[in-house]
Amino acid sequence: MATLEGIAIEQRLVDHHCHGVLMRDLDRAEFESLLNEADRPSPLGTSLFDSMLGLAVRRWCPPLLDLEPHTDADVYLTRRQDLGVEEITRRFLGATNTECFLVDAGLAPESISSPVDLAELAGGEAHEIVRLERLAEDLLNDGVEPRAVPDRLTATLENTTAVGAKSIAAYRTGLDLPAAKPARDDVDAALFDSQPGASGHRLVSPVLSGWLAWTAIEAGLPLQFHVGYGDSDADLRYGDPLRLTPFLRATEERGVPVLLLHNYPFHRHAGYLAQVFEHVFMDVGLATHNTGALSAAVIRESLELVPFGKMLYSSDAFGLPELYYLAAVLFRRGLAAALQSLVSADDATDDDADRISALVLNGNARRVYRLGPEDAA
Repeated sequence: MATLEGIAIEQRLVDHHCHGVLMRDLDRAEFESLLNEADRPSPLGTSLFDSMLGLAVRRWCPPLLDLEPHTDADVYLTRRQDLGVEEITRRFLGATNTECFLVDAGLAPESISSPVDLAELAGGEAHEIVRLERLAEDLLNDGVEPRAVPDRLTATLENTTAVGAKSIAAYRTGLDLPAAKPARDDVDAALFDSQPGASGHRLVSPVLSGWLAWTAIEAGLPLQFHVGYGDSDADLRYGDPLRLTPFLRATEERGVPVLLLHNYPFHRHAGYLAQVFEHVFMDVGLATHNTGALSAAVIRESLELVPFGKMLYSSDAFGLPELYYLAAVLFRRGLAAALQSLVSADDATDDDADRISALVLNGNARRVYRLGPEDAA
């Protein structure tokens, strides 16, 4: 039976989208800057602990540091520093019961853990997701001539050991991607027009966003899209996954999975797309821990339309090991609550609930990314 305890403890996770952990000690200001998608606490507001995520940290994380639930933030952060970053990272990652991490290493400031480090700290395995825009920008920053970038990038994707690719078009130009691959002349022109800034090239071109996505599809790589909720660089007006509809129609026949990440507040739109396009999948990573105890409603709403074989688990955790743990705890609780309500109302059986939880927490990701048997432990 898919009890709350069973889903919370027994079923191991595949986290199909996450980042690394910052492997250095943090003061309170640095910790809060990583606590949600804001850059820092607002001087016109209060602490970022005054949020659903802040409440969740104080409720669920202190016991892993040998403290009582709802511990004061300053007491919690002092204990965190006393234990040290490696010890707390091992505790939090180990408590997620995650067997496999798919890591977007494209967001990699100094002191961030590598996929290999993350796997070792958690006692699991890890695979890389290659970030398309970062790959193209790195080629330009390394001095590759713009006219040579498309061929070099295509060859890299065709020979990569990564299990998938990710587009951050939503951050750069929005999700209005073309229904056909942009012409090579247009791609070359867009690359020539790119001028490096103080930190190198940053590609902001609808032509390049479309070309990169199409190239990943042609390479047969499962393709992730950032959708919806993100930091202030993202313009949420252009992050609705419904904008991808022409691209999804055009790529469906290729049979390459397209994974819609995060999706809040467009999670119902994502569920619709996953229902009507056979190659589309979704998650509610990032939103789960940011909405804290209220994430159960987001998970429940996501299940309204999405086929159960099309929903995946992700944390989208970055920087703080607490975020991996909170995403796992809150998602398991929210999923279990939704399934238990169905069973209690005789709208599903215990066996149905067990199968759905196994698909969402593990099996779907293993199938989509070709990671091995769906029932792998």
